[in-house]
Amino acid sequence: MDCKTVVNLGAQRYDRLREQGAFYVDKTAFIKEWWENGSDVTLITRPRRFGKTLNMSMMECFFSNKYAGRGDLFEGLAIWDDEKYRQLQGAYPVIFLSFAGVKMGNVKDMKAAVKIILSNLYGMYREIMKSDKFDDGDRESFAAVNERMGDAKAQAAVNSLCIYLERYYGKKVIVLLDEYDTPMQEAWIGGYWDEAVGFFRSFFDNTFKTNPHLHRGIITGITRISKESIFSDFNNLDVVTATSDEYAISFGFTEDEVFGVLDDMGLGNEKENVKYWYDGFTFGSYKDIYNPWSITSFIKKNGKYSAYWANTSSNGLVNSLVQTGKVEIKETVETLIKGGSFKAVIDEQIVFNQLADSASAVWSLMLATGYLKILEVEVVGEDKEAQYTLTLTNKEVALMFKNMVNSWFKNNARVPYNDFIKAMLIDDVDSMNEFMNDIALASFSNFDVSMGASSNDAPERFYHGFVLGLIVDLSDRFVIQSNRESGFGRYDIMLKPRDKENDNAYIIEFKVHKPRKEKDLEQTLANALLQIEEKRYETELIAEGFAPGRIRKYGIAFKGKECLIG
Repeated sequence: MDCKTVVNLGAQRYDRLREQGAFYVDKTAFIKEWWENGSDVTLITRPRRFGKTLNMSMMECFFSNKYAGRGDLFEGLAIWDDEKYRQLQGAYPVIFLSFAGVKMGNVKDMKAAVKIILSNLYGMYREIMKSDKFDDGDRESFAAVNERMGDAKAQAAVNSLCIYLERYYGKKVIVLLDEYDTPMQEAWIGGYWDEAVGFFRSFFDNTFKTNPHLHRGIITGITRISKESIFSDFNNLDVVTATSDEYAISFGFTEDEVFGVLDDMGLGNEKENVKYWYDGFTFGSYKDIYNPWSITSFIKKNGKYSAYWANTSSNGLVNSLVQTGKVEIKETVETLIKGGSFKAVIDEQIVFNQLADSASAVWSLMLATGYLKILEVEVVGEDKEAQYTLTLTNKEVALMFKNMVNSWFKNNARVPYNDFIKAMLIDDVDSMNEFMNDIALASFSNFDVSMGASSNDAPERFYHGFVLGLIVDLSDRFVIQSNRESGFGRYDIMLKPRDKENDNAYIIEFKVHKPRKEKDLEQTLANALLQIEEKRYETELIAEGFAPGRIRKYGIAFKGKECLIG
């Protein structure tokens, strides 16, 4: 490979990539490892843009009889050195489908999208039905798989196609399903989780569990959705996650591979900076794994550094979970943005129904999706529970989080966000009220509210999201703390100036309007200010030498999109 090698960014068709002679890092050892592993069905989870689709296309090109005689696609690669595997190339009927595009806002459209995928899949095999191995009943049943079919027909469609293919070719079928969890994530965001679970549980059962015509199968995705949700009673499923050693270097680039590519492309002097920006992923006991998208983008852009992976597709789910999450989550994100780490118990089976209420479930999701990496694992307690020390994966991810927090307040030109900070620092309460109400009016309705959150809970989470916005712009000037003990209670926000001589300290207390107890927002505000005094929240500041006259105390009362500051 040299500087003139074609870099096909985002290539997902293995055959086209090889036919072009384009940039490719040899991952064909995955074929041998998977084949010799012998599992009936393998579920492999990796973050997005980690080469899952390209590897699945590679598997299709290797095993599918549609590519029989296409050994040229593998010549010069690791798998082609073994004569035994040359005999396997093009030897099986293979079904390859992907749910990557099933991103619908409601269950009706989701089912329609899946049925289109299945209908198109059947269209690829329509010619085999001309064989005398099938009768008119078979042809009628085959034709019934179309965009108008019922749910039950769709749920059994892949199983039925396996029957047809085995009868036609005389061999059981390999089934490859890519991005299996995309529609499930969209279902959780869209609020139709239970309906999606009911549909896909039957689909997966028919396709991979009760399918005697299946030779072997591979499923890929970003997350390991809990077994109880859609893989119930699957005894033949080998699950490979980020903590597994299996296939650890089959997805993503190793450091040796990255450094070799940089040398070949004339970018060898950038190794240290590339490691700082893009290293950090760990799979099983294998460290220093790089995201292929970032490295390929870096090469294609002739060595320009940017948050390529973090900016590829929507970070909507993680954005929503952090923005609408509990104070604990926001405080931890504040620590992470500053380069810190934290400890948590991780469950690799993502229980989506717990994401709104469980910080542990959120961290588990963020680890699976590549935003966090493991620094250390400790076994603690009588139950020998594994506790993980986690931090942001690399500079690229840290930059994405910082930009994400900024965007909550800066993506709307009508919201003069920095002016709010300026108003607070000069005690201009009128401007603070004006600007805060602009923020709520312009942006609050666009914020996702976590499932199950009450109407009072939702706006409170919005204002804690606002606090993260403060952190981004003021962290160099203030030490910002939230939900800490001082005096006789726990304050909401405290800003401690790093320059005690010239800046004031701030205490901020939030209150949600309670119509049964408070006649208006003025009374809610009065209660917020009273709580600051009664709980003596200034105790911590006074103990650190701040004069009472240099401590500013603000209450923020809110009801829906209305707020009052005093």
